[in-house]
Amino acid sequence: MEALHPALPPPAAPGYMELLLRGGGTFMDALRECKDCGWELSLATLKKHASLTWAELLCLLIGALVWTGLRKATTRWIFQPFAHWCLLHPKEASKVPESAWKLLFYTISWSYSFYLLFFTEYNFFHDPSSSFHGWKSGVQVPRDIAMAYLIQGSFYAHSTYATIYMDSWRKDSIVMILHHVVTFTLITFSYAFRYHNIGILVLFLHDINDIQLEFTKLNVYFKTRGGRYHRINDFISDVGCVTFSMSWFWFRLFWFPQKVLYATCYSSLESDPNIPFYFFFNSLLFVLTLMNIYWFLYIVMFVVKVLTGQVKEVNDVREYDVSENQKLEVPAKNNNTRHRDALSNGQSILNGCVKKKRM
Repeated sequence: MEALHPALPPPAAPGYMELLLRGGGTFMDALRECKDCGWELSLATLKKHASLTWAELLCLLIGALVWTGLRKATTRWIFQPFAHWCLLHPKEASKVPESAWKLLFYTISWSYSFYLLFFTEYNFFHDPSSSFHGWKSGVQVPRDIAMAYLIQGSFYAHSTYATIYMDSWRKDSIVMILHHVVTFTLITFSYAFRYHNIGILVLFLHDINDIQLEFTKLNVYFKTRGGRYHRINDFISDVGCVTFSMSWFWFRLFWFPQKVLYATCYSSLESDPNIPFYFFFNSLLFVLTLMNIYWFLYIVMFVVKVLTGQVKEVNDVREYDVSENQKLEVPAKNNNTRHRDALSNGQSILNGCVKKKRM
């Protein structure tokens, strides 16, 4: 679908109060007016408006397998050797490949979204309501946006598997799995229903925080290497923590409701009063917002601990580390040294159990 540029300047972004009154009010009015929003109507709407071929689904599956293979290859041949070359502590060296892999992907994906929104004809960032102008089901998705969807959709399919079997287990890993499932569902269904314009904006507003998070974590891991303390990495991690906190609020809790939720709750019905799967998509976006708030609470609690002196240095507050934080409850006769030895030998906590990663 071609991007449409309005003749007049785009309307000013709504404030929180206008978002709640107009966007939330429109959502509740539509819900009250929906006389038959049951399973039969949803199935009929799905058959009528959704457009997703078996070839496209196969591309998603192949893409997910490719991401898994690339991660294993880069971990084995690039990230692990580099961590050992830098003489990192074995515990920190085991964490480097995961953060380096995610930093690499999110930098590429966010850069591509940035290019689409600011260096092409698409005007969705400055005028999010234009995402739904002239919407029609089954229209051809522009090739550049379809490529972004293939990259992101296949990656989140891979990430759901990777969180369980490849990533270190953390306090919020269950929420992370839910996040990946919700994101993958939003990506596939927004593509099928041709809501790809607003989808690009959603991806742009989220990926930048992952870049900052993984870059900051890598500097935390590299603070002590070769038996020496490196102040530059400590300084970068401190700055990264501050900018990450600020950008999380600005992109996910300010711009995301202003630009995305307002457009999907209010502007979409202005463009087409019978736009399909209105409640389904907005409900998933609300769930995504709640998870953003949930993770923001982690950030706030961490900042409070730093300010009150409970935490002396920047670290990953999401880590689930048996040796330092939440030790597994095991009988004394089993001796916790067994678990510490497992961690030092490159094993990781997975679903509350110590299991060796197979990378």
